[in-house]
Amino acid sequence: QVDVAAMVRLFGYVDVTDTDFIVAVLSIAFNPLFWNVVARWEHKTRALSQVFGSPHAACYCLGAVILVLNCVRSHCFTEAMKSQPKLEGWDLHWTYYSGLAISAVGTLFVISSFLALGFTGTFLGDYFGILMEEKVTSFPFSVLDNPMYWGSTAIYLGWSLMHASPAGLLLTAVVAISYTIAVLYEGPFTEEIYRRKQKGVKSK
Repeated sequence: QVDVAAMVRLFGYVDVTDTDFIVAVLSIAFNPLFWNVVARWEHKTRALSQVFGSPHAACYCLGAVILVLNCVRSHCFTEAMKSQPKLEGWDLHWTYYSGLAISAVGTLFVISSFLALGFTGTFLGDYFGILMEEKVTSFPFSVLDNPMYWGSTAIYLGWSLMHASPAGLLLTAVVAISYTIAVLYEGPFTEEIYRRKQKGVKSK
């Protein structure tokens, strides 16, 4: 069971009205909203593919924008932690190295996901009509679903522990929530794209 009193004490360290904290929350929420809206718009209109001359070029451009936005999000996350107090009882070697280990595992999931999917598979290529031949089931997809998202969440969790930051932990929860919503939004739509592909193959 969750110790509610401990949670209240922990987040009593967090000033949710702090400008840096608010900017970090907005950045975290904006990123998945942005790429889902743009990708669905592209899937419906093929406008980006027309502008850039090909689906691949358009996908690479969106991927580059997403990478920049993720860098901005990480910067905002770090600045929000810096502007808020540390939890003194956690500012210890074991906490730091635990966070480092969690971040390392998260990085492993993110990098291995990218290598398994490739650039277009990672950055919503299926919305551009760049479909994979079959579902990826190798590591890390053999371990958990959506390893890119949960690996990224683990990186932020580890980063927060390394800084003994209650604000970072709360922002990590926001990251997890935003990714959970993204999965609920993306999953059925992506499955429908591939269902239509299979239907098209069978009808030939």
